[in-house]
Amino acid sequence: MNRVILQLVAVGFCFAIGQALQCYKCKLGVLNLCITSEITCTAGEICFSGVGTAASFMDIKMKGCLAQGECNKTKEVNFPSDSNSTFYSMTKTCCSTDFCNGAPGLPGASGLTLAFATITALLVAHILV
Repeated sequence: MNRVILQLVAVGFCFAIGQALQCYKCKLGVLNLCITSEITCTAGEICFSGVGTAASFMDIKMKGCLAQGECNKTKEVNFPSDSNSTFYSMTKTCCSTDFCNGAPGLPGASGLTLAFATITALLVAHILV
């Protein structure tokens, strides 16, 4: 009987993992440069893409997972935190399907990664030969 319960828990765990939302993550992008990776959201989170302005002139971007209650809001961050001077302002919009928060923010980012991997492989091969 315990074996059956353990198997049911294991199957349920597999389904729970399969239901996790996958998103792109970029901690901070400037202008059109936003190097992304993949992230799995936790329960209650969905994908977001954030666009904003830092220091009143520089475009910034963010991507990742966000609690649903924080979606479609504009947040202003002051620096220092107790001042009235806005350091950056960002609006985060959300979506709820895998990788819906956009492809990598840097056109050719996968090409950049491939180029880095190729150069690294060549250097290692040169050292070993």
